[in-house]
Amino acid sequence: MEKNLKDKVIFITGASRGIGREIALRAARDGAKVVIAAKTAKPHPTLEGTIYTVAKEIEAAGGIALPIQLDVRDEAMVNDVVAKVVSTFGGIDILINNASALFISPTLATPMKRFDLIFSVNVRATFLCSQVCIPHLKNAENPHIVNLSPPLNMKAKWFKDQLAYTMSKYGMSMCTLGMAEEFKSFGIAVNSLWPKTTIATAAVEVNFPKEVLEASRKPSIMADAAYGIVTQNSGEVTGNFFIDEDFLRTQGVTDFDSYALSPGKKLFTDLFLD
Repeated sequence: MEKNLKDKVIFITGASRGIGREIALRAARDGAKVVIAAKTAKPHPTLEGTIYTVAKEIEAAGGIALPIQLDVRDEAMVNDVVAKVVSTFGGIDILINNASALFISPTLATPMKRFDLIFSVNVRATFLCSQVCIPHLKNAENPHIVNLSPPLNMKAKWFKDQLAYTMSKYGMSMCTLGMAEEFKSFGIAVNSLWPKTTIATAAVEVNFPKEVLEASRKPSIMADAAYGIVTQNSGEVTGNFFIDEDFLRTQGVTDFDSYALSPGKKLFTDLFLD
């Protein structure tokens, strides 16, 4: 199978910045049709990027962009957006469930409003977007779903300091586990991808000390790993919990210094990895 995404329709949630944007730009270099489905349509006071700025970047990189404002928590909106994508491009080949809400806090310091947010954005939206896209993925030649979620590491230490967040991210991973098996007969690959180190995104910048940000890698490592996954034969690669660096090593990548935000600095290992 030719490893190329030319003319493939790629639906990416949360693609206005960070990892989602990088995945979009990597696909655009092949001439993919990229759906930038994210909430930010107007410039944010502190965060860079909107669906329209990313659309311009995608077209400059050689892709075709469809920027659509989407709140992944809104079922009717998800249905409408997917219908618009299919009427515009004729189908969907790849779904990247990238949209995520980060909240690191112990049980007694987690307001239920915040609990509901991370569950609706992380678990529910992953389930919902997959559910709505799968009927179209069934018609695709090499259909893939990639959930940006961790391996299911059931050690108590990963639950004790951020129980709600861990449950929400593991919920995404359970979607991978279940849907990979459920839709295997249709040739739909469902895999998770998680970074070995923290990634220099706005979420890390806001939620972690500066030292963690500086010990992170650029989002491009996740984009290269996601690209490597979705260009493989969907009938042969499903139900995996890939770690970006480990996966890229299997693809022959040996230079990881170029991904470091501060080359030479000791990297900060991400959550859920021993």
